[in-house]
Amino acid sequence: MPGPMNKRDLEPGIITDLAGRTTYGEYLQLDRLLSAQVPRSQPPHHDELLFIIQHQTSELWMKLLIHELSACIRYVQADKLEPSFKIFARVAHIQRMLFEQWSVLATLTPNEYLEFRDTLGPASGFQSWQYRALEFLLGNKDVNALGPFRHQPDVHGELERLLQSPSLYDEFLRHLARMGHAVPANRVERDWRQPYEKSPEVVEVFRRIYEDTDTHWDAYEMCEKLVDTEERFQLWRYRHMMTVMRIIGFKQGTGGSSGVAFLRKALDLRFFPELWDVRTELAPPSARGKAP
Repeated sequence: MPGPMNKRDLEPGIITDLAGRTTYGEYLQLDRLLSAQVPRSQPPHHDELLFIIQHQTSELWMKLLIHELSACIRYVQADKLEPSFKIFARVAHIQRMLFEQWSVLATLTPNEYLEFRDTLGPASGFQSWQYRALEFLLGNKDVNALGPFRHQPDVHGELERLLQSPSLYDEFLRHLARMGHAVPANRVERDWRQPYEKSPEVVEVFRRIYEDTDTHWDAYEMCEKLVDTEERFQLWRYRHMMTVMRIIGFKQGTGGSSGVAFLRKALDLRFFPELWDVRTELAPPSARGKAP
């Protein structure tokens, strides 16, 4: 007896007359989205589409990260840490997507990339304003990083706003101060345009939180969410560096940077330095409160 046909009948309730109605493609503006991949190599090189889509999708995920982290900052400003934890769960999955994308680009061989690399001209990932916005939101402030965006007033203005605003970490320290923790005054109010400088007094605040988690559970959980976020960010940076090394070796970057050497320097940056330093300072429970 023959088996069932390899066919699925449409259910009667499925809408097929879409004239004058919102469609899937219209809602997502797929006509704009799918026409935004414009290879510049002539004739178009097969692998240039991969390169373009890799970076476009990364920008979309970064847009969502900015959206989520901005909401997280608003919760912290309102002293509502618990709602931010849901956001951090989503941020973790977005970061995982960004990390895994490098494995797709890593299938691009050096010879394949060289076929169309010249078409990029001076274009470089360093010029991603959304990446810069993420770094500003997380606390890596650098006024010199605004340089590539002087010709884009709207973008420059938004980055300037983020540069002048407290980062997520700044807002967390201000929250801790409002909750009665001994955060020094020069961490509650300061020139937000300047890079954050770590403080032994802040390390001590975190030591007290980590050594009494029952009393400070929300703050403790927030600390760990931040550490998770930074660790994933560093892994993303590292994967980026290794992918670049795999494809171009130690060539100069298209935007004029030293390439791999420039990316390696980013691995030394820290968004939340005291949250890493406090781990060195923690004593076993049996030794806490005892004289050395």
